[in-house]
Amino acid sequence: MKKNILTAALLLCSVLICFAAAITDLTGKWKGSVKMADGNEFPLTYNFKVDGQKITGSVLSPQGELPIYDGKITSDKDFTFKVDVNDNPVPNVGKFYGDSVTVVADLDGQWLHSTLKRVVVK
Repeated sequence: MKKNILTAALLLCSVLICFAAAITDLTGKWKGSVKMADGNEFPLTYNFKVDGQKITGSVLSPQGELPIYDGKITSDKDFTFKVDVNDNPVPNVGKFYGDSVTVVADLDGQWLHSTLKRVVVK
C-alpha cells in the first residue's frame, strides 16, 4: 500500500514538473494588441515571470502598468491570471504555443482576445 501511494505521489510530482518545464519559456516580454468592440485597437506588452506553477509580472497598456496576480499554470500549455482594471479583477486565460501566446480577458462579460509575440532582445 505504501509503495502504491509513494509511486502515485512521485508520478504526480513528475507530471507537475513537466508542466512547469514546458511553460517556463513563457518568462519574458511579449507584445501584441487587443481589439475592442468599438473597433479601437490598443497595444499591450506583457512581462511574464514563471516560478514553478506560479505566474507573476505585469501588463503595460496605454492606461499604464497593471500587475499580474493569482497566476497559475494549469497544464503544459495553459495558464490563468488576473489583473485589476479600474479596481475590478479581470480574469485572463492564456495558452502558450512556444513562439506565440494567446490571452483572452473577461472584461465585464466582453471577451477580449490578444495574440502576442515574444520580444527578442538584440
